Amino acid sequence: MKITLYRKSGCPWSAAVMGFMNELNIPYEIKNVTTNPVYAREVEALSGQSKSPTLDIDGTILPDAGVEDVAKALQERGIVI
Repeated sequence: MKITLYRKSGCPWSAAVMGFMNELNIPYEIKNVTTNPVYAREVEALSGQSKSPTLDIDGTILPDAGVEDVAKALQERGIVI
């Protein structure tokens, strides 16, 4: 499973999702859209918006996702939470 997390610097919702994934030892790639305009354009092309966090889980886009959204998506992929 490949997970990419698009985040903005200082975003508390991104921090919450990262903390949740770290607790579960789930590997993911972080793309900071604040510091890298390429990532900002990438997330807008994928999701049609620029809110943070946005996740790409194996090609499924979760725009403006919270911990509950991520937990549900992981459970749908067989990860027990």
